[in-house]
Amino acid sequence: MPTKSETFNKSQLKENLPEVRPGDFIRIYQKIQEGGKERLQPFEGTVLARKHGKGISATITIRNIIAGVGVEKIIPLHSPNVKRIEILKRTKTRRAKLYYLRKAKGKRANLKSKELKEPIIWEEKTEVIKKEKETKEKEEKEK
Repeated sequence: MPTKSETFNKSQLKENLPEVRPGDFIRIYQKIQEGGKERLQPFEGTVLARKHGKGISATITIRNIIAGVGVEKIIPLHSPNVKRIEILKRTKTRRAKLYYLRKAKGKRANLKSKELKEPIIWEEKTEVIKKEKETKEKEEKEK
C-alpha cells in the first residue's frame, strides 16, 4: 500500500514532459508573481545537466550568457511554476554533464547542433484549456 507522501508525489507529477537532454537549447516559461500580478517569464539557454532521474525531484540546470555574464538556473521539472517547455535545438554531446562549458570560450564553447524541423513544445494542460476557452470567447465576441 502506497504511503501518503508517495500518493501526493504521484499526483504532482507532470505528464508527457519532453525528453530534455544535456546539450539541448530550450526555452522554459515560469510563473512569476510580482505584487498582485502574475506573468510568465521565459528563460532560454543550454541544458548543462539533468539530475535526480524522472521522479518528483528531477531538475535541469540551464545556462545562458546575458550581457556578458553567465547565468545558470536550476529548475525542478515538476514544479507547479513551470508552465511551458520548448526544445529549440538538439546538440550532439558525448558527456552527461556539460560543466566544462562554464569555462569554455569561443570555438570550444560551440556544440554541434541538429536543427529540429519544429520545436518540441510541452504546455501544462490547465493553461492550454484556459487559452482554448479564451480564443473561443474572442471568436464569439467577433461574431
